[in-house]
Amino acid sequence: MDLELGGKVVLVTGGSDGLGAAVARRLVKEGAKVALCARGAERLAATAEALRAEGGDVLAVQADVSRAWEVEHFVDAAHARWGRVDALVNNAGTAAARPFASVSDAEWEADLQLKLFAAVRASRHVLPLLSEAGGGAIVNVLAIGAKTPGAQSTPSSVSRAAGLALTKALSKELGPRNIRVNAVLVGIIESGQWVRRAQELGKPVETFQAEMARNAGIPLGRVGRADEFADVVAFLLSPRGGYISGAAINVDGGLSGAT
Repeated sequence: MDLELGGKVVLVTGGSDGLGAAVARRLVKEGAKVALCARGAERLAATAEALRAEGGDVLAVQADVSRAWEVEHFVDAAHARWGRVDALVNNAGTAAARPFASVSDAEWEADLQLKLFAAVRASRHVLPLLSEAGGGAIVNVLAIGAKTPGAQSTPSSVSRAAGLALTKALSKELGPRNIRVNAVLVGIIESGQWVRRAQELGKPVETFQAEMARNAGIPLGRVGRADEFADVVAFLLSPRGGYISGAAINVDGGLSGAT
């Protein structure tokens, strides 16, 4: 299926590794122009270079999205490079789940800055550019804990739930401007953090991930692949998903009890 993303300009936060890099790779294969940002300059440069080697037109901007001016700089740099912006993927974030009483005010604030306010600021700054392009799409990458928070899941589950509310509110407000807003809620997906954890435990990655799937009770019996997640995001960004807005799609192998 041609997703009709050729020539579209898509911004991806947290794009240097894991799920963000997988989305960027899928978009490049579809012919989109992709701007990536991340905090780590070295990994960001390596990912961008690999995408260019695959034929991608890629811009890499070092930015900490928890800082407002750096988010704005990233969006402005992409617009300056290509003269338009068609879509945004708010992907930046890390897992943070601990007992409620152990989370300090500073940790709550840092998590909300990274997972919620970064998406708020990026969406707000990209809004006039999407309107200028005649419409577009925003995808917020969240976690299944946004719908089904568990014990000892703070602060992430709360920040992600706020992101879910943001998604729905923006879909209602921006729909008349032909801007679609959706969320993808991930379960246990292969990523760099699991590779590093397996190495710490001295286990092969495949063995570690199989144990994770079994212990979590994933109905499909395996950890998800990053490219499976990326396919869903690319579809939601594309004109082929043109009548989907305000949706929160689980990519979790059936793990979550919520639809």
